[in-house]
Amino acid sequence: MSTPIIKELHTAEEIQQGYPVMRQLRTHLDEEAYMDLVLEAQVKDRYKIFALFEDEKIVAVTGFKPMITLYYGRFVWVCDLVTDSDNRSKGYGETLLKFVHEWTEENGYDSVALSSGLEKTDAHRFYEDKMAYDKVSYVFKNSLK
Repeated sequence: MSTPIIKELHTAEEIQQGYPVMRQLRTHLDEEAYMDLVLEAQVKDRYKIFALFEDEKIVAVTGFKPMITLYYGRFVWVCDLVTDSDNRSKGYGETLLKFVHEWTEENGYDSVALSSGLEKTDAHRFYEDKMAYDKVSYVFKNSLK
């Protein structure tokens, strides 16, 4: 087993390689929609996508974007964080989220925020117990289409 490597996915080919893992979290997206959304978000919303590689294979993926709001100030919003189902409980999610924390500090932002689906109780334990996140709000959504 080699040392895990974290790499930003820049090109369409690299981004496409992250799809098999990302689709485990974003099951509603087919590959074309995933590609369209990532490429548009990179241009319009400063979205960044990174993959954690183990033995040259993507085992976890995160997507995040730096933001500024009156509520959080200067922060990074984690849009996506997923570990391949065959590679869970190996510390990859923790490694990737710690990388996001480092990126956040190195780039002059003050905090990291994310939302997690109500049914994802294992993820909630991970964020609260292992990663020391505080539950600070509810997220509400109104689908207009």
